[in-house]
Amino acid sequence: MPRVRVLILRAAGTNCDRETEHAWQAAGADAQRVHIRRVAERPELLDEYQIFTIPGGFSYGDDIAAGRIFAARIERHLLDRLHAFVDAGKLVLGICNGFQILVRAGLLPFRAGQGDRTACTVTHNRPAGFQDRWVRVRASESPGAFLEPGRVYEFPIAHGEGRVLFGDDPTRQRILSENRAALRYVPQSGAAVAADREPYNPNGSDDDVAGLGDETGRVLGLMPHPERFVTWTQHPLWTSQPERDPCDGLAFFGRALAHLA
Repeated sequence: MPRVRVLILRAAGTNCDRETEHAWQAAGADAQRVHIRRVAERPELLDEYQIFTIPGGFSYGDDIAAGRIFAARIERHLLDRLHAFVDAGKLVLGICNGFQILVRAGLLPFRAGQGDRTACTVTHNRPAGFQDRWVRVRASESPGAFLEPGRVYEFPIAHGEGRVLFGDDPTRQRILSENRAALRYVPQSGAAVAADREPYNPNGSDDDVAGLGDETGRVLGLMPHPERFVTWTQHPLWTSQPERDPCDGLAFFGRALAHLA
């Protein structure tokens, strides 16, 4: 049986593409890293793949805002193709910088033209500063291609602009009521919940949102890095806790492949 083919889109400043390639391959996919210039010149390349992934990093140095230049290139060259890609039952994933890009390009939380694109953004952490640690996140009960409903995952984060912010309450209510808040930060087991939602919400995201999905369940963007937890020795407590098999990241990627099987 042919393996699922995954396109990992990279650009100047992308630095998690090899980790993401390794994670998809460990789950059983045929993953390839492709520069955005190649795909912009030949958008029909997308037809050869079943999963489109934008990995983490600092694309184009995040000089204007995180992911904005990369998002502009996607919007100009690939947006219509990606809408058709999803409509064909294929999957789109954005991790960290990739999540920022999906939001700015008009793929999340609403498809371009189906919602106010200024009503949701991913912006600077509050309190300000770069967060680099492990978090726990719970998937919503709504079924999706990547996440097991209700499951709690443990992943590392590494970002300075990961705060999901809703511009108005109607947008917030719509996202919550339609189960588009695909992942939310939750406390460590047995940890007390602080009044300011620290430490379990690392960036001040509204409603503790760590990831958003679209109406189909086939597009997902998240700030944590599942590709950094596909083997047990990547966990900081691997020497003192029982081994998990599969690790949360491997389960995450494996579920997406099973969805397409």
